[in-house]
Amino acid sequence: MELLKIVIADNESIIRMDLKELLEEAGHDVVGEASDGLHAVELVRKTRPDLVIMDIKMPKMDGIAAARIIANEKLAPVLLLTAFSQKEIVEKAKESGVLAYLVKPIKEANLFPAMEIALSRFKEISDLEHELEDVKNSLEMRKLLDRAKGILMDAYQLSEGEAYRRIQQYSMAKRKSIREVAEAIVNSAKK
Repeated sequence: MELLKIVIADNESIIRMDLKELLEEAGHDVVGEASDGLHAVELVRKTRPDLVIMDIKMPKMDGIAAARIIANEKLAPVLLLTAFSQKEIVEKAKESGVLAYLVKPIKEANLFPAMEIALSRFKEISDLEHELEDVKNSLEMRKLLDRAKGILMDAYQLSEGEAYRRIQQYSMAKRKSIREVAEAIVNSAKK
């Protein structure tokens, strides 16, 4: 596992200290510590860590609420720690966007694999979101180009292929992207 920047959030200072020691001995950089969920969210926004390790039971804002904010803002993967393994807490953790869950006491043999899983899931989700955005952009471009071709076909009695060639030629001649040319055609037709 690569060396990570990590934020730790737990209201018990002894647990934060033990966790920090364990992580630093493994070569990781603990870039922030918080004793409540509100401070944890602020720290994550400020430090942009690779991973957040957070307890559920904390004052001001619990770990599940903090994890939900961190997940919604796509700031970092969250590994949740708890002394409880009740089904309802596990369900709430899943709904909050938590990517891994460990029951205390934390053992090195469990911690590092859970960290790897959280990081891997975060990357997969991020990659899928980028892929989805690319598909949306491609679809929007396709619709825009089809409208522009349709406008040219109607205005100049062109075939679809000829309309597309004209858009390409204008794009090259004016050093503009095909999207920019298509947008200009669609916008000028609206006037």
